[in-house]
Amino acid sequence: MTNSQGFCKEALIWEGLHHPFILPFLGLDSNTFPSSLCMVSPWMENGTVLAYLKDHGLRDVDRLLFETAEGLRYLHSMNIVHGDLRGNNILISNNFNVCLADFGLANIVSPTETTATASSSNHAGSTRWFAPELIHPTAFGCDRFVRTPASDIYAFGCVCYEGGAPPFSDVTPDISALLKVMNGERPGKPTNISDALWALVTTAWKQDWRQRPSAADTITLFPVYPDVQCVIRP
Repeated sequence: MTNSQGFCKEALIWEGLHHPFILPFLGLDSNTFPSSLCMVSPWMENGTVLAYLKDHGLRDVDRLLFETAEGLRYLHSMNIVHGDLRGNNILISNNFNVCLADFGLANIVSPTETTATASSSNHAGSTRWFAPELIHPTAFGCDRFVRTPASDIYAFGCVCYEGGAPPFSDVTPDISALLKVMNGERPGKPTNISDALWALVTTAWKQDWRQRPSAADTITLFPVYPDVQCVIRP
């Protein structure tokens, strides 16, 4: 896929998304940089969720993770795989809500091809958030590199873990961390994650992608927090 094709694909996918926890798409701009088109979104002065938590502490982390799961559930209900879910691609709105962003690696899958048959030739992305089947597809029942709802769920588990550092941040180089994931190893439980949330993380991190919960199931499994507000679902 050429750069122009990738740009058009991202714009078309993003333009069709409308949800409280998805970064709004405002349109295309050809004036700011005359030599190229730009996609335009509202300015998020609170920055990424990682920057927000660093500045404000972990008081809202449970709500923000719940909103992230809701945004992911919406994407999957639209048959869209995000493909690069991580803290730096989750922004905080002026109303202090989550906005999932960066759909450059997003992919559309048909309702009957949500596991291992919708292929992708672009292996780019944040490898520390890769599910095992993205690292070695054939070893995990996939015949090609495939970004799926299940790999998004694995990445969501990594987002829950992050807190400013990716999984296995103490392991270098990246290939060593990837080998640990392929062998079924996972980082230990951080002290700032509740037992209930950690149970959800370990489920999202299942080695077999078939055993991971769907995004909708993740919402029902999410620990109940009294300050989490219900959102309107499509």
